[in-house]
Amino acid sequence: MMGFWWRPLGVLAGVLLVALMLWAGSGWVAALGFLAGIQAFVMLRRLWQEYRLARWLESPDEVEPPEATGTWGDIFYRLQKLQRRQHASRSELSNALEQFEHAAQAVPDAMVILNGSEQIEWCNPASRKYMGLDCERDRGQFIRYLMRQAYFLDFLDAGDYSRRLVCKSPVNRELTLSLQLVPFGESQKLLLARDITDLERVDAMRRDFIANVSHELRTPLTVVGGFVETLADAPDLPAAESRHYFNLMLDHTRRMQHLLDDLLTLSRLESDDHAFKDEPVNVPEMAQALKAEAESLSRGRHRISLRLDSDAWLKGSLQEIRSALGNLVSNAVRYTPEGGEITLAWQVRGGEGAFSVTDTGEGIAAEHIPRLTERFYRVDRSRSRETGGTGLGLAIVKHVLTRHGARLDIRSTPGKGSTFSAVFPAQRLEAAAVAPDAATPLPERSRAAG
Repeated sequence: MMGFWWRPLGVLAGVLLVALMLWAGSGWVAALGFLAGIQAFVMLRRLWQEYRLARWLESPDEVEPPEATGTWGDIFYRLQKLQRRQHASRSELSNALEQFEHAAQAVPDAMVILNGSEQIEWCNPASRKYMGLDCERDRGQFIRYLMRQAYFLDFLDAGDYSRRLVCKSPVNRELTLSLQLVPFGESQKLLLARDITDLERVDAMRRDFIANVSHELRTPLTVVGGFVETLADAPDLPAAESRHYFNLMLDHTRRMQHLLDDLLTLSRLESDDHAFKDEPVNVPEMAQALKAEAESLSRGRHRISLRLDSDAWLKGSLQEIRSALGNLVSNAVRYTPEGGEITLAWQVRGGEGAFSVTDTGEGIAAEHIPRLTERFYRVDRSRSRETGGTGLGLAIVKHVLTRHGARLDIRSTPGKGSTFSAVFPAQRLEAAAVAPDAATPLPERSRAAG
Protein backbone atom coordinates (compact mmCIF):
# COMPACT_ATOMS: atom_id res chain seq x y z
CA MET A 1 0.00 0.00 0.00
CA MET A 2 2.94 2.36 0.66
CA GLY A 3 4.01 2.00 -2.98
CA PHE A 4 0.84 3.82 -4.04
CA TRP A 5 2.08 7.15 -2.59
CA TRP A 6 5.52 7.32 -4.19
CA ARG A 7 4.30 8.34 -7.65
CA PRO A 8 1.81 11.11 -6.66
CA LEU A 9 4.20 12.52 -4.08
CA GLY A 10 6.99 12.56 -6.66
CA VAL A 11 4.81 14.42 -9.18
CA LEU A 12 3.73 16.92 -6.48
CA ALA A 13 7.33 17.55 -5.50
CA GLY A 14 8.26 18.20 -9.13
CA VAL A 15 5.39 20.66 -9.59
CA LEU A 16 6.34 22.56 -6.44
CA LEU A 17 9.98 22.71 -7.53
CA VAL A 18 9.01 24.20 -10.90
CA ALA A 19 6.68 26.69 -9.16
CA LEU A 20 9.53 27.78 -6.85
CA MET A 21 11.85 28.25 -9.79
CA LEU A 22 9.25 30.39 -11.61
CA TRP A 23 8.68 32.42 -8.44
CA ALA A 24 12.40 33.07 -8.15
CA GLY A 25 12.84 33.92 -11.80
CA SER A 26 9.56 35.53 -12.89
CA GLY A 27 7.70 36.41 -9.70
CA TRP A 28 4.80 35.02 -7.79
CA VAL A 29 2.23 35.77 -10.53
CA ALA A 30 3.94 33.37 -12.91
CA ALA A 31 4.25 30.72 -10.18
CA LEU A 32 0.55 30.98 -9.27
CA GLY A 33 -0.44 30.86 -12.93
CA PHE A 34 1.61 27.69 -13.38
CA LEU A 35 0.01 26.10 -10.33
CA ALA A 36 -3.47 27.10 -11.53
CA GLY A 37 -2.80 25.54 -14.93
CA ILE A 38 -1.57 22.33 -13.33
CA GLN A 39 -4.68 22.23 -11.10
CA ALA A 40 -7.00 22.71 -14.09
CA PHE A 41 -5.19 19.96 -16.01
CA VAL A 42 -5.47 17.57 -13.07
CA MET A 43 -9.17 18.30 -12.62
CA LEU A 44 -9.96 17.84 -16.33
CA ARG A 45 -7.95 14.63 -16.48
CA ARG A 46 -9.71 13.34 -13.40
CA LEU A 47 -13.14 14.14 -14.86
CA TRP A 48 -12.19 12.39 -18.10
CA GLN A 49 -10.97 9.28 -16.28
CA GLU A 50 -14.08 9.24 -14.05
CA TYR A 51 -16.24 9.44 -17.18
CA ARG A 52 -14.36 6.49 -18.75
CA LEU A 53 -14.67 4.54 -15.49
CA ALA A 54 -18.43 5.23 -15.25
CA ARG A 55 -18.97 4.09 -18.87
CA TRP A 56 -17.06 0.88 -18.21
CA LEU A 57 -18.86 0.12 -14.93
CA GLU A 58 -22.28 0.60 -16.59
CA SER A 59 -21.51 -1.92 -19.35
CA PRO A 60 -18.49 -3.98 -18.29
CA ASP A 61 -19.24 -6.72 -20.84
CA GLU A 62 -19.72 -4.33 -23.79
CA VAL A 63 -17.19 -1.52 -23.20
CA GLU A 64 -13.47 -2.23 -23.36
CA PRO A 65 -11.61 -1.62 -20.07
CA PRO A 66 -10.00 1.87 -20.09
CA GLU A 67 -6.25 2.18 -20.28
CA ALA A 68 -4.23 4.91 -18.57
CA THR A 69 -0.89 5.62 -16.95
CA GLY A 70 0.00 6.71 -13.48
CA THR A 71 -2.41 6.40 -10.59
CA TRP A 72 -5.45 5.93 -12.80
CA GLY A 73 -3.65 3.15 -14.60
CA ASP A 74 -3.16 1.38 -11.27
CA ILE A 75 -6.84 1.87 -10.41
CA PHE A 76 -8.00 0.49 -13.76
CA TYR A 77 -5.61 -2.47 -13.47
CA ARG A 78 -6.87 -3.36 -10.00
CA LEU A 79 -10.51 -3.07 -11.12
CA GLN A 80 -9.76 -5.34 -14.10
CA LYS A 81 -8.31 -7.94 -11.73
CA LEU A 82 -11.44 -7.75 -9.58
CA GLN A 83 -13.59 -8.10 -12.71
CA ARG A 84 -11.66 -11.19 -13.85
CA ARG A 85 -12.07 -12.74 -10.40
CA GLN A 86 -15.77 -11.96 -10.46
CA HIS A 87 -16.14 -13.54 -13.89
CA ALA A 88 -14.26 -16.64 -12.70
CA SER A 89 -16.43 -16.89 -9.57
CA ARG A 90 -19.59 -16.38 -11.62
CA SER A 91 -18.48 -19.05 -14.06
CA GLU A 92 -17.74 -21.51 -11.25
CA LEU A 93 -21.08 -20.73 -9.62
CA SER A 94 -22.87 -21.12 -12.94
CA ASN A 95 -21.17 -24.49 -13.55
CA ALA A 96 -22.05 -25.60 -10.01
CA LEU A 97 -25.68 -24.58 -10.48
CA GLU A 98 -25.80 -26.31 -13.86
CA GLN A 99 -24.36 -29.49 -12.38
CA PHE A 100 -26.85 -29.30 -9.50
CA GLU A 101 -29.73 -28.87 -11.93
CA HIS A 102 -28.56 -31.79 -14.07
CA ALA A 103 -28.13 -33.95 -10.97
CA ALA A 104 -31.55 -32.91 -9.61
CA GLN A 105 -33.16 -33.72 -12.95
CA ALA A 106 -31.56 -37.17 -12.91
CA VAL A 107 -32.70 -37.92 -9.34
CA PRO A 108 -35.62 -40.38 -9.45
CA ASP A 109 -37.27 -38.67 -6.47
CA ALA A 110 -39.41 -35.56 -6.93
CA MET A 111 -37.83 -32.33 -5.64
CA VAL A 112 -39.75 -29.04 -5.21
CA ILE A 113 -38.18 -25.85 -3.81
CA LEU A 114 -40.69 -23.62 -1.97
CA ASN A 115 -40.07 -20.07 -0.80
CA GLY A 116 -41.19 -18.63 2.53
CA SER A 117 -44.70 -18.11 1.16
CA GLU A 118 -44.86 -21.73 -0.07
CA GLN A 119 -44.63 -20.69 -3.70
CA ILE A 120 -42.87 -22.99 -6.16
CA GLU A 121 -39.45 -21.67 -7.15
CA TRP A 122 -38.17 -24.78 -8.93
CA CYS A 123 -39.01 -28.45 -9.38
CA ASN A 124 -37.40 -31.35 -11.22
CA PRO A 125 -39.01 -33.53 -13.94
CA ALA A 126 -39.87 -36.32 -11.47
CA SER A 127 -42.29 -33.95 -9.75
CA ARG A 128 -44.50 -34.07 -12.85
CA LYS A 129 -44.64 -37.87 -12.71
CA TYR A 130 -45.44 -38.06 -9.01
CA MET A 131 -47.31 -34.82 -8.24
CA GLY A 132 -48.33 -33.39 -11.62
CA LEU A 133 -46.15 -30.26 -11.24
CA ASP A 134 -44.43 -28.51 -14.15
CA CYS A 135 -41.44 -26.24 -13.50
CA GLU A 136 -42.22 -23.75 -16.28
CA ARG A 137 -45.98 -23.70 -15.87
CA ASP A 138 -46.18 -23.73 -12.08
CA ARG A 139 -43.25 -21.51 -11.13
CA GLY A 140 -44.50 -18.88 -8.66
CA GLN A 141 -47.72 -20.81 -7.93
CA PHE A 142 -48.74 -21.62 -4.37
CA ILE A 143 -48.30 -25.31 -3.68
CA ARG A 144 -51.52 -25.28 -1.64
CA TYR A 145 -53.53 -24.27 -4.73
CA LEU A 146 -52.10 -27.12 -6.80
CA MET A 147 -52.25 -29.89 -4.19
CA ARG A 148 -55.41 -29.40 -2.17
CA GLN A 149 -55.68 -32.79 -0.47
CA ALA A 150 -56.56 -32.33 3.20
CA TYR A 151 -53.85 -34.70 4.42
CA PHE A 152 -51.23 -32.75 2.43
CA LEU A 153 -52.37 -29.39 3.77
CA ASP A 154 -52.25 -30.75 7.32
CA PHE A 155 -48.74 -32.00 6.59
CA LEU A 156 -47.66 -28.52 5.45
CA ASP A 157 -49.27 -26.81 8.42
CA ALA A 158 -47.57 -29.15 10.90
CA GLY A 159 -44.12 -28.02 9.74
CA ASP A 160 -42.62 -31.13 11.31
CA TYR A 161 -39.42 -31.82 9.37
CA SER A 162 -38.96 -35.20 11.06
CA ARG A 163 -42.35 -36.47 9.90
CA ARG A 164 -42.99 -38.38 6.69
CA LEU A 165 -46.35 -38.47 4.95
CA VAL A 166 -47.28 -41.70 3.15
CA CYS A 167 -50.05 -41.16 0.63
CA LYS A 168 -51.25 -42.01 -2.86
CA SER A 169 -49.99 -39.95 -5.79
CA PRO A 170 -52.53 -37.28 -6.81
CA VAL A 171 -51.93 -38.08 -10.51
CA ASN A 172 -51.55 -41.88 -10.33
CA ARG A 173 -53.48 -43.74 -7.65
CA GLU A 174 -51.40 -46.87 -8.23
CA LEU A 175 -48.29 -45.12 -6.85
CA THR A 176 -47.61 -44.76 -3.13
CA LEU A 177 -45.45 -41.77 -2.17
CA SER A 178 -43.44 -40.82 0.89
CA LEU A 179 -43.35 -37.01 1.32
CA GLN A 180 -40.89 -35.10 3.48
CA LEU A 181 -40.12 -31.43 4.07
CA VAL A 182 -36.50 -30.30 4.51
CA PRO A 183 -35.42 -26.78 5.61
CA PHE A 184 -33.54 -25.13 2.76
CA GLY A 185 -31.79 -21.77 2.81
CA GLU A 186 -33.01 -18.96 5.08
CA SER A 187 -36.76 -19.40 4.67
CA GLN A 188 -37.10 -21.95 1.88
CA LYS A 189 -38.32 -25.54 2.05
CA LEU A 190 -37.44 -28.54 -0.03
CA LEU A 191 -40.36 -30.92 -0.64
CA LEU A 192 -39.19 -34.45 -1.45
CA ALA A 193 -41.44 -37.20 -2.81
CA ARG A 194 -40.21 -40.79 -3.14
CA ASP A 195 -41.97 -43.70 -4.81
CA ILE A 196 -42.33 -46.45 -2.20
CA THR A 197 -44.89 -48.53 -4.09
CA ASP A 198 -42.59 -51.57 -4.23
CA LEU A 199 -41.70 -51.23 -0.54
CA GLU A 200 -45.38 -51.05 0.39
CA ARG A 201 -46.10 -54.07 -1.79
CA VAL A 202 -43.28 -56.05 -0.15
CA ASP A 203 -44.53 -55.03 3.29
CA ALA A 204 -48.06 -56.12 2.36
CA MET A 205 -46.68 -59.45 1.10
CA ARG A 206 -44.81 -59.86 4.38
CA ARG A 207 -47.99 -59.24 6.38
CA ASP A 208 -49.96 -61.62 4.16
CA PHE A 209 -47.19 -64.22 4.45
CA ILE A 210 -47.25 -64.12 8.25
CA ALA A 211 -51.05 -64.26 8.26
CA ASN A 212 -51.09 -67.21 5.84
CA VAL A 213 -48.47 -69.19 7.76
CA SER A 214 -50.37 -68.59 10.98
CA HIS A 215 -53.60 -69.71 9.33
CA GLU A 216 -52.03 -72.81 7.78
CA LEU A 217 -50.56 -73.89 11.12
CA ARG A 218 -53.58 -73.03 13.23
CA THR A 219 -55.90 -75.64 11.67
CA PRO A 220 -53.69 -78.73 12.15
CA LEU A 221 -52.60 -77.53 15.60
CA THR A 222 -56.25 -77.13 16.61
CA VAL A 223 -57.08 -80.62 15.32
CA VAL A 224 -54.09 -82.25 17.01
CA GLY A 225 -54.78 -80.37 20.23
CA GLY A 226 -58.43 -81.44 20.21
CA PHE A 227 -57.57 -85.11 19.72
CA VAL A 228 -54.94 -84.97 22.48
CA GLU A 229 -57.53 -83.54 24.87
CA THR A 230 -60.01 -86.23 23.84
CA LEU A 231 -57.49 -89.01 24.42
CA ALA A 232 -56.47 -87.48 27.75
CA ASP A 233 -60.08 -87.22 28.96
CA ALA A 234 -61.06 -90.68 27.75
CA PRO A 235 -58.15 -93.08 28.31
CA ASP A 236 -60.39 -96.13 27.88
CA LEU A 237 -61.38 -95.47 24.24
CA PRO A 238 -61.67 -98.54 22.01
CA ALA A 239 -58.47 -99.41 20.15
CA ALA A 240 -60.02 -98.80 16.71
CA GLU A 241 -61.24 -95.33 17.68
CA SER A 242 -57.89 -94.43 19.25
CA ARG A 243 -56.09 -95.64 16.12
CA HIS A 244 -58.35 -93.41 14.01
CA TYR A 245 -57.50 -90.39 16.15
CA PHE A 246 -53.80 -91.17 16.02
CA ASN A 247 -53.90 -91.48 12.22
CA LEU A 248 -55.60 -88.10 11.90
CA MET A 249 -53.06 -86.55 14.25
CA LEU A 250 -50.25 -88.08 12.18
CA ASP A 251 -51.72 -86.64 8.95
CA HIS A 252 -51.93 -83.13 10.38
CA THR A 253 -48.46 -83.40 11.90
CA ARG A 254 -47.06 -84.39 8.50
CA ARG A 255 -48.90 -81.46 6.95
CA MET A 256 -47.20 -79.06 9.35
CA GLN A 257 -43.84 -80.76 8.66
CA HIS A 258 -44.36 -80.38 4.92
CA LEU A 259 -45.17 -76.70 5.35
CA LEU A 260 -42.03 -76.11 7.42
CA ASP A 261 -39.91 -78.05 4.89
CA ASP A 262 -41.19 -75.85 2.06
CA LEU A 263 -40.56 -72.69 4.07
CA LEU A 264 -36.98 -73.81 4.72
CA THR A 265 -36.53 -74.62 1.03
CA LEU A 266 -37.71 -71.16 0.01
CA SER A 267 -35.45 -69.58 2.62
CA ARG A 268 -32.44 -71.46 1.24
CA LEU A 269 -33.25 -70.50 -2.34
CA GLU A 270 -33.59 -66.82 -1.43
CA SER A 271 -30.43 -66.75 0.69
CA ASP A 272 -27.34 -65.16 -0.87
CA ASP A 273 -25.21 -67.68 1.00
CA HIS A 274 -26.89 -70.63 -0.71
CA ALA A 275 -24.23 -72.08 -3.04
CA PHE A 276 -25.24 -72.86 -6.61
CA LYS A 277 -24.01 -76.18 -7.97
CA ASP A 278 -23.34 -76.48 -11.68
CA GLU A 279 -23.43 -80.20 -12.49
CA PRO A 280 -24.72 -82.40 -15.32
CA VAL A 281 -28.35 -83.44 -14.86
CA ASN A 282 -29.68 -86.51 -16.69
CA VAL A 283 -33.16 -85.22 -17.50
CA PRO A 284 -34.44 -88.34 -19.38
CA GLU A 285 -33.54 -90.54 -16.38
CA MET A 286 -35.04 -87.98 -14.01
CA ALA A 287 -38.23 -87.92 -16.08
CA GLN A 288 -38.51 -91.73 -15.76
CA ALA A 289 -38.17 -91.42 -11.98
CA LEU A 290 -40.78 -88.65 -11.87
CA LYS A 291 -43.20 -90.80 -13.87
CA ALA A 292 -42.76 -93.62 -11.36
CA GLU A 293 -43.29 -91.16 -8.51
CA ALA A 294 -46.47 -89.83 -10.14
CA GLU A 295 -47.82 -93.38 -10.53
CA SER A 296 -47.09 -94.07 -6.86
CA LEU A 297 -48.86 -90.84 -5.80
CA SER A 298 -51.79 -91.49 -8.15
CA ARG A 299 -52.37 -95.10 -7.01
CA GLY A 300 -54.00 -95.99 -10.28
CA ARG A 301 -56.46 -93.07 -10.32
CA HIS A 302 -54.92 -91.50 -13.46
CA ARG A 303 -53.44 -92.52 -16.80
CA ILE A 304 -49.84 -91.29 -16.75
CA SER A 305 -47.55 -91.27 -19.78
CA LEU A 306 -44.04 -90.03 -20.60
CA ARG A 307 -42.82 -88.64 -23.93
CA LEU A 308 -39.06 -88.21 -24.39
CA ASP A 309 -38.39 -86.29 -27.60
CA SER A 310 -34.78 -85.48 -26.68
CA ASP A 311 -31.89 -87.16 -24.88
CA ALA A 312 -30.31 -83.81 -23.93
CA TRP A 313 -29.12 -83.18 -20.40
CA LEU A 314 -29.12 -79.98 -18.39
CA LYS A 315 -26.36 -78.16 -16.55
CA GLY A 316 -27.39 -76.90 -13.12
CA SER A 317 -28.25 -77.94 -9.58
CA LEU A 318 -29.52 -81.52 -9.62
CA GLN A 319 -31.34 -81.22 -6.29
CA GLU A 320 -33.05 -77.93 -7.15
CA ILE A 321 -34.16 -79.04 -10.64
CA ARG A 322 -35.44 -82.32 -9.17
CA SER A 323 -37.46 -80.38 -6.59
CA ALA A 324 -38.93 -77.97 -9.16
CA LEU A 325 -39.95 -80.63 -11.69
CA GLY A 326 -41.25 -82.85 -8.88
CA ASN A 327 -43.53 -80.04 -7.74
CA LEU A 328 -45.01 -79.70 -11.24
CA VAL A 329 -45.66 -83.44 -11.42
CA SER A 330 -47.21 -83.75 -7.94
CA ASN A 331 -49.44 -80.73 -8.57
CA ALA A 332 -50.81 -82.39 -11.70
CA VAL A 333 -51.62 -85.56 -9.75
CA ARG A 334 -53.21 -83.65 -6.87
CA TYR A 335 -55.45 -81.44 -8.98
CA THR A 336 -56.47 -83.83 -11.77
CA PRO A 337 -59.77 -85.64 -11.07
CA GLU A 338 -59.81 -89.43 -10.97
CA GLY A 339 -59.75 -90.97 -14.44
CA GLY A 340 -57.88 -88.02 -15.94
CA GLU A 341 -54.70 -88.12 -18.03
CA ILE A 342 -51.28 -86.69 -17.14
CA THR A 343 -48.49 -86.45 -19.72
CA LEU A 344 -44.85 -85.73 -18.90
CA ALA A 345 -42.67 -84.56 -21.80
CA TRP A 346 -39.03 -83.56 -22.34
CA GLN A 347 -38.12 -81.88 -25.61
CA VAL A 348 -35.88 -79.25 -27.18
CA ARG A 349 -37.78 -76.58 -29.07
CA GLY A 350 -36.35 -73.40 -30.52
CA GLY A 351 -32.98 -74.20 -28.97
CA GLU A 352 -34.49 -74.30 -25.46
CA GLY A 353 -35.11 -77.32 -23.25
CA ALA A 354 -38.70 -77.71 -22.05
CA PHE A 355 -39.99 -80.14 -19.43
CA SER A 356 -43.80 -80.05 -19.63
CA VAL A 357 -46.54 -81.54 -17.49
CA THR A 358 -49.97 -81.64 -19.14
CA ASP A 359 -53.13 -82.67 -17.31
CA THR A 360 -56.83 -82.92 -18.06
CA GLY A 361 -57.88 -81.26 -14.83
CA GLU A 362 -60.35 -78.46 -14.24
CA GLY A 363 -58.09 -75.78 -15.71
CA ILE A 364 -57.34 -72.30 -14.41
CA ALA A 365 -59.01 -69.03 -15.34
CA ALA A 366 -56.74 -66.48 -17.03
CA GLU A 367 -56.97 -63.92 -14.21
CA HIS A 368 -55.41 -66.38 -11.73
CA ILE A 369 -52.40 -67.42 -13.84
CA PRO A 370 -50.13 -64.37 -13.14
CA ARG A 371 -50.49 -64.94 -9.37
CA LEU A 372 -50.02 -68.71 -9.23
CA THR A 373 -46.36 -68.44 -8.18
CA GLU A 374 -47.18 -66.20 -5.20
CA ARG A 375 -46.78 -67.83 -1.82
CA PHE A 376 -50.00 -69.37 -0.50
CA TYR A 377 -52.01 -68.17 -3.49
CA ARG A 378 -54.73 -70.66 -4.28
CA VAL A 379 -57.49 -70.66 -6.86
CA ASP A 380 -59.63 -72.83 -4.58
CA ARG A 381 -58.43 -72.82 -0.96
CA SER A 382 -60.71 -75.56 0.30
CA ARG A 383 -59.75 -77.92 -2.53
CA SER A 384 -56.04 -77.21 -2.00
CA ARG A 385 -56.26 -78.25 1.64
CA GLU A 386 -58.15 -81.41 0.70
CA THR A 387 -55.32 -82.45 -1.64
CA GLY A 388 -52.65 -81.74 0.99
CA GLY A 389 -50.93 -78.85 -0.78
CA THR A 390 -49.07 -76.18 1.16
CA GLY A 391 -49.47 -73.36 -1.38
CA LEU A 392 -45.68 -72.99 -1.75
CA GLY A 393 -44.90 -75.48 -4.51
CA LEU A 394 -45.05 -73.09 -7.48
CA ALA A 395 -43.20 -70.42 -5.50
CA ILE A 396 -40.35 -72.92 -5.12
CA VAL A 397 -40.53 -73.73 -8.83
CA LYS A 398 -40.27 -70.04 -9.73
CA HIS A 399 -37.22 -69.48 -7.50
CA VAL A 400 -35.41 -72.55 -8.83
CA LEU A 401 -36.05 -71.62 -12.46
CA THR A 402 -35.00 -68.02 -11.86
CA ARG A 403 -31.69 -69.22 -10.38
CA HIS A 404 -31.13 -71.23 -13.57
CA GLY A 405 -32.09 -68.41 -15.93
CA ALA A 406 -35.18 -70.40 -16.89
CA ARG A 407 -38.89 -69.52 -16.87
CA LEU A 408 -42.22 -71.11 -16.06
CA ASP A 409 -44.72 -71.15 -18.93
CA ILE A 410 -48.35 -71.77 -17.88
CA ARG A 411 -51.14 -72.44 -20.35
CA SER A 412 -54.57 -73.44 -19.16
CA THR A 413 -58.14 -73.63 -20.41
CA PRO A 414 -60.95 -73.89 -17.84
CA GLY A 415 -62.69 -77.24 -18.15
CA LYS A 416 -59.98 -78.75 -20.40
CA GLY A 417 -56.77 -78.84 -18.39
CA SER A 418 -53.40 -77.16 -18.02
CA THR A 419 -49.79 -77.38 -19.21
CA PHE A 420 -46.95 -76.26 -16.94
CA SER A 421 -43.59 -76.02 -18.70
CA ALA A 422 -40.16 -75.39 -17.19
CA VAL A 423 -38.25 -73.82 -20.09
CA PHE A 424 -34.44 -73.76 -19.79
CA PRO A 425 -32.19 -71.53 -21.96
CA ALA A 426 -29.90 -72.98 -24.62
CA GLN A 427 -26.76 -72.41 -22.53
CA ARG A 428 -28.14 -74.84 -19.93
CA LEU A 429 -28.43 -77.72 -22.43
CA GLU A 430 -25.75 -80.42 -22.66
CA ALA A 431 -25.32 -83.42 -24.91
CA ALA A 432 -26.14 -86.78 -23.35
CA ALA A 433 -23.21 -88.57 -21.69
CA VAL A 434 -21.94 -91.60 -23.65
CA ALA A 435 -20.55 -93.75 -20.84
CA PRO A 436 -23.18 -95.51 -18.72
CA ASP A 437 -21.36 -94.62 -15.52
CA ALA A 438 -21.41 -90.93 -16.49
CA ALA A 439 -25.00 -90.57 -15.43
CA THR A 440 -25.56 -88.39 -12.42
CA PRO A 441 -27.29 -90.39 -9.67
CA LEU A 442 -30.69 -89.12 -8.72
CA PRO A 443 -31.19 -87.96 -5.15
CA GLU A 444 -33.57 -89.75 -2.89
CA ARG A 445 -37.21 -89.25 -3.71
CA SER A 446 -38.15 -85.78 -2.45
CA ARG A 447 -41.60 -84.72 -1.40
CA ALA A 448 -43.27 -82.48 -3.98
CA ALA A 449 -45.28 -79.68 -2.42
CA GLY A 450 -48.36 -78.36 -4.12
